[in-house]
Order: sequence, then structure tokens, then C-alpha cells
Amino acid sequence: MFAHKHLKNFFTILLTLSIYTCSYCQTIVSNQANTDTLELQYEKVLLDGKASYRNKTNNQIISQLEYIALFESRGNKSFLQEKGGDPHNHFHDYWNSEKVNPYKGLKLSTPFKIQFDQATFTHPIDGYIDVTSRYGRRKRRPHRGLDLNLETGDKVRSVLPGKVRFVGYSSGHGKTVVVRHANEIETVYAHLSSYGVKENDIVAEGQVIGLGGNTGRSTGSHLHLEVRYKGVCIHPEYVFNFDGSQTIRGTTLWVSNAWQSPRFHNAYRKSKLTPLLTEEEAIAAQKAEPRFHRIRKGETLGHVAIRYGMGVSELCRLNRISRKSTLRIGQRLRIR
Repeated sequence: MFAHKHLKNFFTILLTLSIYTCSYCQTIVSNQANTDTLELQYEKVLLDGKASYRNKTNNQIISQLEYIALFESRGNKSFLQEKGGDPHNHFHDYWNSEKVNPYKGLKLSTPFKIQFDQATFTHPIDGYIDVTSRYGRRKRRPHRGLDLNLETGDKVRSVLPGKVRFVGYSSGHGKTVVVRHANEIETVYAHLSSYGVKENDIVAEGQVIGLGGNTGRSTGSHLHLEVRYKGVCIHPEYVFNFDGSQTIRGTTLWVSNAWQSPRFHNAYRKSKLTPLLTEEEAIAAQKAEPRFHRIRKGETLGHVAIRYGMGVSELCRLNRISRKSTLRIGQRLRIR
């Protein structure tokens, strides 16, 4: 009798679990069917340089933000995590709202390709763009962003549509917002005085995400803007044209060492910008880029010159130093 009772309870639990599992599976199938139908119903188009979506039935045009909201309401999923702004481009890796850079440790070889589904962007601040410090070497330290002059309390806007991955305080950047975009590009907005969004918010291009300020390691109110791809910083002016046209320099851009390493640039002057639009151009450009040697303990100019088959005078000329210059451990010397 006792065994019969427990056996009956076991089968009751098993039946309940089976019903629940079937219901859950049907929900997933239904959601997938909804999202698949949506992808068939709409096609992506460019309208005035912006990514939009056209309803194939009635030709109605909706914005990317409206399409994302429609996608998530039908599929009960995160559009950007699943699709990345393009129904055929899956995007889900390294989503972490606790770190400014969740990609630490990831190795990304150069040259690499970044792509955009629109030709223009929105300035991160209103009015005249005054660049106070550029991407490059600054007082022997790398500066991996673009500093734009503003007053505390000025509006800061997202340059592209996307999804907020990080909102928080960083010791160097102060109050910071990180927005991930459909092509896995992330834009970082630092030294803010206050936030206008929270993690996982979907933001439209030009939407206010915070107010400018002077938080973190900052010597005056300004916006520090960074452009990253899978954690690798890219020269912002290589991607975005700040001459007033608000154009993206190419729907497909190749990033060589020179455009992801500050040591190739000077933060106090504008770099000569030549977009690399094909892989062949990028490979050729990277082969022609300068090469550097990092000084180790005990090394002299003579050691470095002999190692690379060059004269000391040539080494000095390339690095604008004299034969009597004192070398520091860790110092980089250009050897090509």
C-alpha cells in the first residue's frame, strides 16, 4: 500500500513536468515563429543615410528603434543580443553590465573589419565641435579617445542607435555610459555629471544618455569619447567625420595597427586620415607601418641598431633623439 502510494505520486509529478515542458517548448516555438514572420515581413533599407525597415505589405517605413521594439515585443528576446541590428547577424557575446571592458584577455588580430548599416551619425554634443585632445600619445601616456569641450550639464547623445551595456563609475573615466551598437562597435561616454539611461535600455540615435561633467581623472569639464570594437580602442576620427558632415568614413572599414594604437598618433594634432576600405589595402598599409622596439634592461642604442641592421645615427633620426640620450626600460624606439 505504501509503495503504491509513492509510485502514484511519482507518476503525478512526472506528468506535471511533462505538461510544463511541452508548454514551455510551445512558447519558444511560437516566439520563434513570430520573430521569423517579422523578419520576412520587413526588409532593411537606407533612408537619408539611416538604417530603417520597410513593411513589404504596405510599404510603411519604421525606424530601427521601432523595429527593435517590435522585434522584442513579438519574440520576447533581446534584439541586439540575438540579432545585432541585422536579422542575419547574430550578436550575443561578452554582454556584461559590471565592466567597462568585458573583453579583457580577448586577442584580436589586425587588420580587422568593422561594418555599418548607415552612412551618417549624430554628434555626441550639441553645437560646435571643439576637440581639445585627440587620440594618441599625450605626455608619454596613451590617450585612447577624443576629448570634446562642453560645460557641465550639457546634453550628451548616443552617436548611433544601440543598447546600453554599462552605466557606472570608473576610477579614470568617472561617471560612464557604454552603448553597444548593432555592429558590435561600442561607444564610451566618460566624465559625465549624471546619467540619463540605465543598463539594457534601448536608445535611439541622438537620444540623451547623460549630462556632461568633470568626474574621474579630469582637469576640466569635457566629454571623453571612445570607439571600441570587441574591447579594442579605435581612433574615433578614423570612424566618424567631425567636420560638420556627420558622415561615417565608410560602411566597411578595415582597422590596421595604426588605427588602434595611440603610439602612431599625437594627441595634440590631427592625424592624416586615409580610410582603408578593402582587406588588400589594409594588409598593404599595415606592412608599411612603422615598427617599434621596447627597451629592455641593459640595452643601448648600439644594441638596438645592431639587432635590426641599422646605424645608430639612423635610429636617432627616426626617434628624434641624440646619441647621448638616456634610454628608459620600457621605452619604445621606432626601428622602421
